[in-house]
Amino acid sequence: MAALKRFDHIGITVSDLDEATAFFVGLGLEVEGRTPVEGEFIDTVTGIPGSRTEIVMLRPPDDGTRLELSSFTHPDHHPGNPAAMANELGLRSVAFEVDSVRAVVERLAADGYGLIGGIGEYEGVWRMAYVRGPDGITVALAERIG
Repeated sequence: MAALKRFDHIGITVSDLDEATAFFVGLGLEVEGRTPVEGEFIDTVTGIPGSRTEIVMLRPPDDGTRLELSSFTHPDHHPGNPAAMANELGLRSVAFEVDSVRAVVERLAADGYGLIGGIGEYEGVWRMAYVRGPDGITVALAERIG
């Protein structure tokens, strides 16, 4: 079996590409590129004939794993559960280390994005919180405190 070379990206399908892009840029990611994708390649990879999507690729400040946001223009997207909790099966969160959890939570709250639970501390080492982003995406924020 071939070994992995690196963790390349995480892909999230969203209903409003501009809103989701603004949310993640506000957290500190940078837009690396934006492009429409259609044709044989995307049909083959997704298994959806006649599909069309627009993709925004975002990179973190440390040039690490990318975040790919995509919004389908054909066929229309299927809504997920925007109120999914941590115990629901499937991808549950995208996590970022931040300088100050409280400051980021306050800024996101001003933009209408709220906490799922509260701000907790783990063994005096991490302060963490889950925030509900666009389309119900759970974003974990972690601050090293010890």
